[in-house]
Amino acid sequence: MTADHLKGIEEFEAGLWKIADNLRANSNLASNEYFMPIMGLLFLRQATNCYYAALEAIDADRKAGRMANRPPVAADFARRGALKLPPSARYDEILKTPKDGNLGAALISAMEEIERIHKPLAGQLPKDSARFDNDVLESMMRTFDNDVLRTAAGDVFGRIYEYFLAEFSKQGAHDNGEFFTPPSIVQTIVNVIEPEHGIVLDPACGTGGMFVQSSHFIERVGQDPMERVTFYGHEKNETTAKLAQINLAVNGLEGKIKAGNEAITYYKNPHELVGKCDFVMANPPFNVDEVDAEKVKGDKRLPFGLPGVNKGKKVSNANYLWLSYFYSYLNENGRAGVVMSSQASSAGRDEAGVRQKIVETGAVDVMIDIRGNFFYTRTVPCQLWFFDRAKERDEKRRDQVVMLDARNIYRKVSRAVYDFSPEQQQNIAGIVWLYRGQSDRFLRLVESYIDQAVGRGAAAAAPLDAFTQALDKLADLVEPFAVTERNPDPLAETWTELATLRGTLAADVVAFNGEVATRASDWEQAGRD
Repeated sequence: MTADHLKGIEEFEAGLWKIADNLRANSNLASNEYFMPIMGLLFLRQATNCYYAALEAIDADRKAGRMANRPPVAADFARRGALKLPPSARYDEILKTPKDGNLGAALISAMEEIERIHKPLAGQLPKDSARFDNDVLESMMRTFDNDVLRTAAGDVFGRIYEYFLAEFSKQGAHDNGEFFTPPSIVQTIVNVIEPEHGIVLDPACGTGGMFVQSSHFIERVGQDPMERVTFYGHEKNETTAKLAQINLAVNGLEGKIKAGNEAITYYKNPHELVGKCDFVMANPPFNVDEVDAEKVKGDKRLPFGLPGVNKGKKVSNANYLWLSYFYSYLNENGRAGVVMSSQASSAGRDEAGVRQKIVETGAVDVMIDIRGNFFYTRTVPCQLWFFDRAKERDEKRRDQVVMLDARNIYRKVSRAVYDFSPEQQQNIAGIVWLYRGQSDRFLRLVESYIDQAVGRGAAAAAPLDAFTQALDKLADLVEPFAVTERNPDPLAETWTELATLRGTLAADVVAFNGEVATRASDWEQAGRD
């Protein structure tokens, strides 16, 4: 089942505004100073959510006999995408700190305890909550202690990170071309390349959303992500790299993420993974024109050459550097799914030459056009490019590319944000399955839709019956007053219309229930391959 990550987004953002306003009014900190403390609180909120969800799953497994009746250990929680938190590091327990207690100290102690028991987070968690007044801290924590965040799904870290980037951009602190990847786009990439084994690389990993969604894909097929894959990432911004480690940890994951100058993908190859990756996923910065051509011209990751150099000896546009990197990192059976500027597929001159060479390899598998407004802080449209190196050796498929125009496929989540609904994501995946000859998967998807439709139709009978009964009851109560003769009678026409509509409704309900029963019977008797 594909998750719906934007459920409750407007309430969610309203909560962020409330926190930001509180901090602006009651602290001396600039937005870039209170960003990490807020992310620390969010980490505890999400880690606690995951802890209790895992604990509930563990209890269910013990009752069903799928797990021995023993105290759970850290590995039990990790297999269910969570950290085993001691009481002192659980969000709800920290909120019980007495009014006269030191909430900041309790939060710092919680962070230190988590770093002690989960070594990959050592030195990563924010521990500066003592800078805030107790009342301000408590207000922030209670704002995060709501139904939306207690049940938040998906890459919540990335969503909040993008919110603050939007604020920073007003101060000129947001790099042009760099955006957090919306969950529905990440899920679409995951659905197409299906990263369920081996080495998974994101050389522009941001807050780690690609890794998180890959792990969910693996969990949905009943596997343990940490037994199936190893995550590698590059992220030049050290604060963002910390958030990626936090994001992985809150989901019970680990990854090898390089940060800072050694992680600038244009000039560095810190993990030495050329030709070794089973999957590459990324949303690199678009249309960068400041890469030093002299520094990269001999890079073995550029088998198709440079895409053009301007008079300043800079690569004229780095889009095709990135596409070359993605291709080069893949092993002979590897797949890649990447977000790319819409300009890349029509760029001319030297970029067109590189594009032709990439296409001629036979590795280009799928391309999907996506309309604007999918990104939270930019309105730009984009394309998804997919490579499949195994396709190069398939004589039937090497010269085939499926190109999907999905610009008219979207759900409007809010005034400024669009996404793919879970069903739209599944439908796009279904088209790719047909292209790959996996008609059985497509038919199972169609079957699931029919099952849902039949089930929802049957489920509608009870509320429809309750509605008609309530309407009849109200009509019986009103009738003595409505039919009393008056001259003139302002109710006569309205009452007659209501009586007619009641009859029409009753007939429609009977017809609907009959149609549902017929369709359910037909579906039950339908042949299955």
